[in-house]
Amino acid sequence: MNNSVGNTGRVLWAGLRALLVLTVITGVLYPLAVTGIAQVAFPGKANGSEVKVDGKIVGSELIGQTYNLPLKDGEETPAPDLKWFQPRPSNGLGANSANTQYKLILSGATNRSGDNEDLIKWVTDAKAAVVRDNSVKGYAVKPSDVPADAVTSSGSGLDPHISPAYAELQVHRVAENNHLSVAQVEKLVADHTDDRILGFIGEPRVNVLQLNIALRELTQG
Repeated sequence: MNNSVGNTGRVLWAGLRALLVLTVITGVLYPLAVTGIAQVAFPGKANGSEVKVDGKIVGSELIGQTYNLPLKDGEETPAPDLKWFQPRPSNGLGANSANTQYKLILSGATNRSGDNEDLIKWVTDAKAAVVRDNSVKGYAVKPSDVPADAVTSSGSGLDPHISPAYAELQVHRVAENNHLSVAQVEKLVADHTDDRILGFIGEPRVNVLQLNIALRELTQG
């Protein structure tokens, strides 16, 4: 009996010591080491890929945001501010204390099938709005010109990028609303179009926040 109790005690003590050692290694030392390496090697990415303008955080390179006019009385949804490039549709973007156009409300896909009546209506209405908003004097947008990312959200609903095609579709409207030439705005889009990662992963893309920051600098320059 005594040997049995003693053996059990030694096994439990060994297990407890292993638990304490592994807790310190995996729960304290490893996270501290990884955090330290990340802060030294990749400080920007480790801190959320924050984007600053004049020393103020205005967003993240990894999370989209909206560019809307102030909500008017009686409106449920604010109208887009057409002087800015617009992101993909999303129900998860709004405002926060650092930037009134940057707040996470929710994220996630709609999970609706392609023949869902609500989804069809959303896409149809979004396409009509894109055609209407981006058709300016001397430049008419056709429904067939509207790319898929202009009328559908990403899986997370927080995609910070749009396709070059959607950015280019907005060029004439942005130029007119900011009293710029089309050539100036086209150059902005070209300068802020990222190629495929390593030349073959993903698709070319445009970060809307970075593009609008460059647009702001151009209009204030």
